[in-house]
Amino acid sequence: MRNKFFFVIFMGIVFFQGQISAQLRLPAVIGSNMVLQQQDSVALWGWAGPGEKVFVTTGWDNKSDSVKVSNGARWKLKVKTPAAGGPFNINITTRGKTITLQNVMIGEVWVCSGQSNMEWSYNNGEKDTRNELAGCATNNIHFLNIPKTTADAPQDDIKAEWTACDSITIKGFSAVGYFFGKKLQQQLNVPIGLINSSWGGTPAEVWAPEEAVTTEPVLKAAAAKLTPAAWWPHQPGLAYNAMIAPFVSYNIAGAIWYQGESNTNTNDTYSKLLGTMIGAWRTAWKKDFPFYYVQIAPYKYGNNNIGALLQEAQTKTMSFPNVGMVVITDLIDSVTNIHPSHKLQVGNRLANWALAETYKLPGISYKNPEYKTAEVKNNSITISFNNAPNGIQIKDGPVKGLYISGANENWLPAEARIEKGKMVVWNKQLKQPVYLRYGFGNTLVGNIFSAEGLPLTPFRTDNWPVDQTPITNTNK
Repeated sequence: MRNKFFFVIFMGIVFFQGQISAQLRLPAVIGSNMVLQQQDSVALWGWAGPGEKVFVTTGWDNKSDSVKVSNGARWKLKVKTPAAGGPFNINITTRGKTITLQNVMIGEVWVCSGQSNMEWSYNNGEKDTRNELAGCATNNIHFLNIPKTTADAPQDDIKAEWTACDSITIKGFSAVGYFFGKKLQQQLNVPIGLINSSWGGTPAEVWAPEEAVTTEPVLKAAAAKLTPAAWWPHQPGLAYNAMIAPFVSYNIAGAIWYQGESNTNTNDTYSKLLGTMIGAWRTAWKKDFPFYYVQIAPYKYGNNNIGALLQEAQTKTMSFPNVGMVVITDLIDSVTNIHPSHKLQVGNRLANWALAETYKLPGISYKNPEYKTAEVKNNSITISFNNAPNGIQIKDGPVKGLYISGANENWLPAEARIEKGKMVVWNKQLKQPVYLRYGFGNTLVGNIFSAEGLPLTPFRTDNWPVDQTPITNTNK
């Protein structure tokens, strides 16, 4: 009887210990094939039995660290990563159980987010990726594709897994993200980890924490104007909670962003919204990481000038610290296609921002020329530019997309010539010019470039109210 009693106690202890060890698990972002940020103190975390000790042994130095699991069954510790390299293993152990993470690379990690132009992949009909399929397989570019999902409160896990780039995994991954990562990998010669968290059609409000939007009266009012759709969420915070919050503890180098088309009807608050979102992300990550984004392309929207005003709001967002904007007015096939096909060049231009600003590589032309000043003289206006150290050029014939006005808002097409790195603009019918607009319209495509071939950022020098009425004439 006594032996039976001790046997029962013993089996109970074994069962209890088994239950504790069986609780060891990791979030999806911590897994085999992941890329960890190099030369950093990176977080590893998960869940296990309360009171247990979790031991983490890293393959690059065979060093073991440990942490006690909280009474909420959570654990988290930080490990120091070396310079770029790999592959390595990481062993994570509790009493009776070990999880081995394989093919872990050390390099640079970037988040790729936004709406459909970031999401767009080979599987969506994107064409540039076709030329990559035969030779894209590499262990130096890894993907984490976050599935579309929402939540009413911040979540702590996702259903996804890291994969190495090959002819299969590339097909469903963001083309812009891939080409961005490919250029970084080639130029830096380090492994690149890309986390794609994007959803076609989504307004920026869904990617910001709910309280960041709802505690700002102007943003809250704009969010209330968003139109519900059957294919994507529109309420603040829903995508952030499920598709960003689960991995804000995962160390990253920075983020790239391609979004804005779904905020054209609330363009007057977009700059504040995007700046608020960027700030909230940086707070969540506890890091002022670089944020590089794409200005939306010309497109035939249903209301007058809403695309131009959204572009203007994106340009204003350049006043925020550690951000950069890529202009792509020259990378469209048709103003009736909201998904421009030239994803290779978009990814490369984003990469150039990162290579020059984040990684300090010299000799890269990455900033689009911008309007700087205007001087009225002799019935014309002379404009100068920022980010055009070698001057500007007018491509393919007479200047396009450039308009001039007097003080009474009568816009006329302008003529222009280049003089000593500046541009002289006029219209013979206008004796007293005052204001200029360039590329300012939903579908206006200009042809002014820097000497390095980057398009001039659309601009206007007036602050008149702009017509945003619905377009009823489809031929307009």
